Amino acid sequence: MLFDNMTEAIGHTPLVRLRLGEERGVEVYAKLELQNPFAMKDRVARTIVREARRLGVLRPGDPIIESSSGTMALGVALVGRSLGHAVHIVTDPRIDPLTLAKLRALGCEVHVVEAMTSHGWQSARLERLEELMRDLPGAFWPQQYANPDNPGAYRTLAAELLADLGPFDTLVGAVGSGGSLCGSARALKESLPDLRVVGVDCVGSALFGQPDVPRRLQSGLGNSLLPKNLDRTLIDEVHWLNDHEAFAAARDLAREQQIFAGNTSGSVYRVLGGLAATAAPGTRIVGVFPDRGDRYVDTVYSADHWAEHDLTRLPARAEPTTVRPGETALAWSRMPLPAPADARRHLLFVESNTTGTGMLALDLARDLDTVPVLLTGDPARYAGLAATGCEVVVCDTNSLPALRRTVQDRFRREEIAGVTTTSDYYVPAVAELARWLGLPGNPAEAMTGCRDKSVLRETLHRAGVGQPRFAVVTDGGEVAEAVARVGLPCVVKPVDDSGSTNVLLCADEATAVAHAERVLAVTVNVRGLPTARAVLVEEYVDAPEYSVEMFSWDGATECVGITAKSVTGAPYFVEHRHVFPADLPAPAAQEIVETVRAALDAVGVRLGATHTEVKLTADGARIVEINPRLAGGMIPELVRRATGVRLLEQQLRVAVGLPPLLKPEHDGYAGIQFLLADRDGVLTAVEGVTEAEAADGVETVTVTAAPGTPVRPPRGASDRLGHVIARHDSGAGVVAALDAAGERLRVVVGD
Repeated sequence: MLFDNMTEAIGHTPLVRLRLGEERGVEVYAKLELQNPFAMKDRVARTIVREARRLGVLRPGDPIIESSSGTMALGVALVGRSLGHAVHIVTDPRIDPLTLAKLRALGCEVHVVEAMTSHGWQSARLERLEELMRDLPGAFWPQQYANPDNPGAYRTLAAELLADLGPFDTLVGAVGSGGSLCGSARALKESLPDLRVVGVDCVGSALFGQPDVPRRLQSGLGNSLLPKNLDRTLIDEVHWLNDHEAFAAARDLAREQQIFAGNTSGSVYRVLGGLAATAAPGTRIVGVFPDRGDRYVDTVYSADHWAEHDLTRLPARAEPTTVRPGETALAWSRMPLPAPADARRHLLFVESNTTGTGMLALDLARDLDTVPVLLTGDPARYAGLAATGCEVVVCDTNSLPALRRTVQDRFRREEIAGVTTTSDYYVPAVAELARWLGLPGNPAEAMTGCRDKSVLRETLHRAGVGQPRFAVVTDGGEVAEAVARVGLPCVVKPVDDSGSTNVLLCADEATAVAHAERVLAVTVNVRGLPTARAVLVEEYVDAPEYSVEMFSWDGATECVGITAKSVTGAPYFVEHRHVFPADLPAPAAQEIVETVRAALDAVGVRLGATHTEVKLTADGARIVEINPRLAGGMIPELVRRATGVRLLEQQLRVAVGLPPLLKPEHDGYAGIQFLLADRDGVLTAVEGVTEAEAADGVETVTVTAAPGTPVRPPRGASDRLGHVIARHDSGAGVVAALDAAGERLRVVVGD
C-alpha cells in the first residue's frame, strides 16, 4: 500500500487466523495492532492530535506533553513530531531501553520520574506532567486516560475488522486506559449488537475492583487508577493473569504462532485459548494484539529477569477459575462483569428551549432511569429550571472545545447515557459531542447542513428535490442581482436563524436590499453564537404551508404526521395556528411525505425527530426548510393529544439508544392558536381566559407574557404571548374550538 507519510500509514493492520480451536470448528483471529508503525497507540495519537488541531486547542508549533511508559509515547512522538510540535514524554524507570532510544531518536524530550508517589508510578508521572504544563505555556496534554478521542480512534479498527472478517461473536482485548477495548466494542456493537466483549487485566490492577499492587511487572495493561475512558458497561467478562502467566503466554505465542509480542498480547493469547477450548462450534473470536516483543527482550524474554523476580514462584493455571466480586485473583481468573454499582447514567442536554418542551424534557429524562444534566452558559435564561431538580453545569456552550473539556472533566464515560438538546441552535454541537463520545446521534455535517439554509439549498438542488428558486448573498451589493435571478416578490432571511426571525417578504428590490443589509449587520444571534453573515434570497411560494413530523431510527424514516399551518400576513411570516393532523387527500399527503423523505436522505439525517416545512403547490411539494430536531410551537403536544404518541419521550429514548415507540394509541385532532398583539405598546392584560376555557373542545388557555411586557405585532416566534390548545374528533371541530376561544379572548395593549 502507498502512503504519503508515516501518519497516513497508521492502521490497516493484518488480521491473522490462529491455530486455536480448529479441531472444534472454532475460528480464532488475531488483529495485529503491533504492526502499526510503532504500536497500537499510533491510532490514538493520530486522532487526538488531529482533533486538537482542528478545534484550535493545539496551535501550530505548541508543545505536546504526555504521560506514558510505552506505546502512547511512541505514537505521540510519531504524530507530534511529524506535524512540527515539540514532544515531551513523562515516563518512569520501567520504560524499556529500546522505547527510550526510539523516543530520543525521534527528537522527544524524555522526563523520567525517580520514585512512586501515592498511587504508584502513574501518580508520580502525572505530578511531573502538571509541573511541565505550568512551565510550558500553550502546551497540549492528550490525556489518553480521559480523552474520548482515545476510544474514538478505534472506530477505524472496528471498520477494518468488519471489512476483513464480517460478523463475529467475541472480541477480546486488554484493558489499560480503557480506550482500545471500549472504543472498538462500542463501534462494533453498532453492527453487532450481540457481540460478547471480554476484557483482559493483570493481577494487581485496580480496574475491576481488585486490590492495587503497584509493583506488578506487566506493562501495557492494568492500572492503579480508574480511567475515565473505561466503560465497564460494555464488557461482559474480565480475566486476570499474574506476571508469570502473562510472560509465559507471550513466549508461547512466539513459539506456537510465530508472533513475537509483549506481555499484553501474550495475556490476550492465553485468554483466546481458554475461550476457544469451550466455545461452541462455529464461534468466531477476535483478539487484539497491541504490543511488539522487541520492547520486552530484557524482561519477558530474559531468563535473568525471570530469576531476579523469581517469577516461577507465582502459580500458573492451565485454565481460569471463576471468582466472585470481592474475591482476590492471584492467578488466571475470570468473572462475569456485573453492571457497575457506582455508575449513574446521565442524559446531557446542551442548552434547551426556553419555553414549551425544554423544561418538560428534563423531567422526562428521569423516566428513562437517567439523571438529567443541563449544560448551559446562563441558567437564569430558564424559567422553572430549579423546579426540575436537574443537575446544572455552567460552561461556555457556544464553544465546542469548552463543551468537550467540561464533559471530559466532569464525567466518566460509563456515566453518560446520551446527549441531546431541545434548542435549534445547538443541534450541530450535540452531533459533534455524540460522535466524540460514541453515542447515538446524527452526522455533524448533516446537522450543520440543515442549520445553514444556504448549505441545505445547495444540497437539495444537487439531489433534485423540489424547493424555491434561491440565491445566497454575503454582501449588500449582491442583493440586486440575486433578486433579478429569483424574481419578485421574494423572501429575504438569514441562513442560520430560527423561529421566523428576520424573515421578510419583499415586494421590491429596495426593500430586499435594505433588509439584507440589516441581516448582514447582525454578528451574533439571540444565544450569543456567531452568525453566518449570509442571506438567503428566495422565491416566494404562495401556497398552503405544512410541516411534516418525521422520525428516523435504525435505517428507516417514519412519518408521524403532517401539520397544517397558518401564518400571519405579509411581510412577516409568523405561525399563529397549527392543526394536527392536516386534513389532506391521500395523494397530496403522499407527495409531501415522499418529498420530505427524499430531502432527509439527501441531507443525511439518520436519528430522531425532524420538523420539515413544506409548501404544497400545483406542481408538487417544495421544501422551505428542514429543522433537524423536534418541532417547536407545541406541535409535539398536539401530536400527543391527537394520537397518544409522546414525541419528546421518543427523542430522549433514541438519544440513549432505545427504540422509539411511535404506534398511535388513539385517533383524533388537536390544534393550537397563539395569542398575538395587534399593535406596538405594553401588554396590559389578556381578558376572557375563563370564558375561552369554557368553549367546547378547548383544553387549555395559557398566557406566557406578563402584564407590563413590551409587545408588537409579530415578527417572530418570540412575539407570541400565549396560546389556546383544543382537541376534537375532527379537524373541523378543532378549528371551530380555536375560533370560539379567539372570539372570547382580548389582548389589551396600552401605550
